[in-house]
Amino acid sequence: MAAKYRNIKAGGYDSRKEARRAWELDMMQRAGEISELRKQVKYVLIPAQREPSTVGPRGGVKPGKLLEHECAYVADFVYWRNGREIVEDCKGVRTKDYIIKRKLMLYVHGVRIYET
Repeated sequence: MAAKYRNIKAGGYDSRKEARRAWELDMMQRAGEISELRKQVKYVLIPAQREPSTVGPRGGVKPGKLLEHECAYVADFVYWRNGREIVEDCKGVRTKDYIIKRKLMLYVHGVRIYET
């Protein structure tokens, strides 16, 4: 099956571009240019929505029925450079969903996403 946006998975990454960037960041970390490199970091933008929890007859709390799943953004890479935390995404196509999540990242977490 062909990829929706013509990306080709490579080295465990969603695209060759992302795999190449991961290699570059690994080299930058080894050289001491960046630190604390993390991959596929999840940020919750809107938590899951549930009905109110109930207390059972023996005192246990039963969580309410799930109404809506959480909305989350998964950053390709997060690292520190020059005393600043960088949240980075390798983008080929800027989908409507991505643009909304990028705006929510700024609004909810105060984070601007660095796009490569």
